Amino acid sequence: MLPIENRLRHYKDFGAVYQKGIRKNSSYLTLKALRHQQEPKLPQGTDNLESLRPTRIGITISKKVNKGAVVRNRIKRQIRAALRQMLPFISKGWDIVIVVKPTAQQCNYSQFLQQLEELLTQVEVLDGYSRGSLL
Repeated sequence: MLPIENRLRHYKDFGAVYQKGIRKNSSYLTLKALRHQQEPKLPQGTDNLESLRPTRIGITISKKVNKGAVVRNRIKRQIRAALRQMLPFISKGWDIVIVVKPTAQQCNYSQFLQQLEELLTQVEVLDGYSRGSLL
């Protein structure tokens, strides 16, 4: 599981990312990301990074991927594990929704890790990494 502060849970938050966020596609996943607006009033002595909310991540997988909940939950567990491994490298202040495509049934953990790294780099969410191997 992802830490509670890093989970995107509410319907309105998912809706905001879908409507206003940027979208990047790969063969197995679609990533939608929305940057938080910075707080206009910062107390003196605080750093900009401290004022940003933590990045929140949500995963969406429909029955089009597979009718069986066991398969859908396995895919979500693999994606969450990959994200947990990348979490220290992800910039603060983003809302991210990962949509799983039906082609992801044949995908394994290392492929999910590679696809997520590629998508997060394209959106420039990863701290200090550009097209390099993260893990």
